[in-house]
Amino acid sequence: MPRANRRRRDDPPDVSRLGGTTSTTSYAGGLWTVRRLSGAGSTHPYRCPGCQQEIAPGIPHVVVWPADGVGGVGDRRHWHTGCWLRRDARPAGNAYR
Repeated sequence: MPRANRRRRDDPPDVSRLGGTTSTTSYAGGLWTVRRLSGAGSTHPYRCPGCQQEIAPGIPHVVVWPADGVGGVGDRRHWHTGCWLRRDARPAGNAYR
């Protein structure tokens, strides 16, 4: 019998456990949900799509995903806060990785 406590793949991700403040903004022709994180809960490094550098555990940063929530957890990207604020200065074609 399958376990009933697992989230179904078509359910939107539960981002409330991430903590931080959430907002919605437009970027690259779409709406994005942006959550600011203190970094205190980070346990492993992430690669920032803005600068391709590592975001070390414990560093404050933002997590960004499509506002429609269709892609789920796999579409989340962790950005340095400064890189996200300068996202419009990025070359065309590299809008969101």
